[in-house]
Amino acid sequence: MRRLLLVGWLAPPTLALAVLLALLAGGPWALLAAVPAGATLWGWGALARNWRSWGYQERDDDLLIRRGVLWRQLTVVPYGRMQLVEVTSGPLERRFGLATLQLHTAAAATDATIPGLPPTEAERLRDRLTELGEARSAGL
Repeated sequence: MRRLLLVGWLAPPTLALAVLLALLAGGPWALLAAVPAGATLWGWGALARNWRSWGYQERDDDLLIRRGVLWRQLTVVPYGRMQLVEVTSGPLERRFGLATLQLHTAAAATDATIPGLPPTEAERLRDRLTELGEARSAGL
């Protein structure tokens, strides 16, 4: 989905730039359009690395969420601290059969989201985390 967005945003301006430069300045100037074309190719590979960097693991007392290629981040969310678990899916996500799970805790700085899940897995995880959160918070 993100690759489609990348190509959809960068291909039309790249093509327009190449045509305009070829018509107005001559053929060799159209090669300047290679710069945004190169950015598109670089972005294609960067999106693959970014996608592979996301992961999560359900443990006995908490949920681990890891992400990041250059700046790696590991978020640990204790089940007892979860206040709300929601599943969202925008129009493009629904088109590609994806959903995002977001965890809300009392800490404002907690950025616990898991994007790109199949909707059935997101709903299963939401139900499981809600169940575990209720069980763990009862002891507080």
